[in-house]
Amino acid sequence: MRTQQHSFSQSKHSSKLALSPPPPPPPPPRIMPMLVSSLFALCLLSPVLSLPATAAESINKLPVNQTFHPYNELHKLKKVQAYLKKINKPAVKTIQSPDGDLIDCVLTHLQPAFDHPQLKGQKALDPPERPKGNDSTTDEAADEVTDAFQLWAEAGGSCPEGTIPIRRTTERDVLRASSIGRFGRKLRRHVRRDSTGSGHEHAVVYVNGDQFYGAKANINVWTPRVTDEYEFSLSQIWVISGSFGNDLNTIEAGWQVSPELYGDNYPRFFTYWTTDAYQATGCYNLLCSGFVQTNRRIAIGAAISPRSSYNGRQFDIGVMVWKDPKHGHWWLQFGSGLLVGYWPAYLFSHLRSHANMVQFGGEVVNTRSRGYHTSTQMGSGHFAGEGFTRSSYFRNLQVVDWDNSLIPPSNLRILADHPNCYDVRQGWNRVWGIYFYFGGPGRNVRCP
Repeated sequence: MRTQQHSFSQSKHSSKLALSPPPPPPPPPRIMPMLVSSLFALCLLSPVLSLPATAAESINKLPVNQTFHPYNELHKLKKVQAYLKKINKPAVKTIQSPDGDLIDCVLTHLQPAFDHPQLKGQKALDPPERPKGNDSTTDEAADEVTDAFQLWAEAGGSCPEGTIPIRRTTERDVLRASSIGRFGRKLRRHVRRDSTGSGHEHAVVYVNGDQFYGAKANINVWTPRVTDEYEFSLSQIWVISGSFGNDLNTIEAGWQVSPELYGDNYPRFFTYWTTDAYQATGCYNLLCSGFVQTNRRIAIGAAISPRSSYNGRQFDIGVMVWKDPKHGHWWLQFGSGLLVGYWPAYLFSHLRSHANMVQFGGEVVNTRSRGYHTSTQMGSGHFAGEGFTRSSYFRNLQVVDWDNSLIPPSNLRILADHPNCYDVRQGWNRVWGIYFYFGGPGRNVRCP
């Protein structure tokens, strides 16, 4: 912040000797002009002095060559407060999570989805028919891995019937974004299947060229190191339709570490959707009108706990997305059979019919903010070759076919944008079915 220095110069008076009359007494000190000047300067500074702490933090982040304009900042804060009033709904109950989050229990019909013109006055739908072959009661891998849940719920928190838990968005959350309009959205980018050159790097397996109506997998949960505030690391399922141009439709679900979005480095359960290649539609979690939540036990955007440790216990989450054959909406299941909610079919263009591609794996943002490849980790931060308890995995990969049946995907393809930074290895066994290990440390001697 640059400060302006004001210099007050007093005019110099030359004195001449006079024979008569005697010289007048010296003038009194110029107290009043100095007092007026001081008060004027204080008035100019008062908007700065009265800014809340979050505004002061944003000021401190200004580049050194950028002038601070207090009135512009106050206008921005007013817009932020208006946005928060719109997105944070009245709570019946509020739960303090051990990680600092506030979880608001909001009446189901007041959630953000029902701000949408096509949903106003409606109620959330009843649960749909699950895909055939979806057995949530048994898991032969239970001896090796354990389900992870959410930190706020572990602390004994629960929302009453007729409400859903929503992570409260704070002023600090919004101020970390580049603008209010971009808050809760992925950065605009040219989308390609491999995303090379866009700053987004992947290590994934995928199927395409057919009609898909959903996907399911268990995703290993870690806490990868993210070294830049504007980078993230995630592990997710993509359900995709349309071309890789401006008409791309996606539904995405999994876990992510995103300091910009959440202000910390916890892995968090998240969702995303877009119908125009991340340009103007869609958002993370419940940060816009879109996803309709029906479950009172899951808070989308809340931290997952416990997490896996290197050479230690392993934890994963079950994620399934599928299209209800009766109404055409896309439903989300978390863990061992918990229905979270649905994306209404009207949100989409191509996905109103079906998906033409399903993708499983990891993604990081590489900003090269220091002039070289990021050290942001993917998965566990270790390469796929290290295997179980060291590398991150997806297991029990399945897709949903035209008959609403879960089947193993065929003709899986592997893609690692930069295999010296993050790689992927696929396998199969009787317990895990189709699985793969993936991830990496980012910058290393082979990834400069």
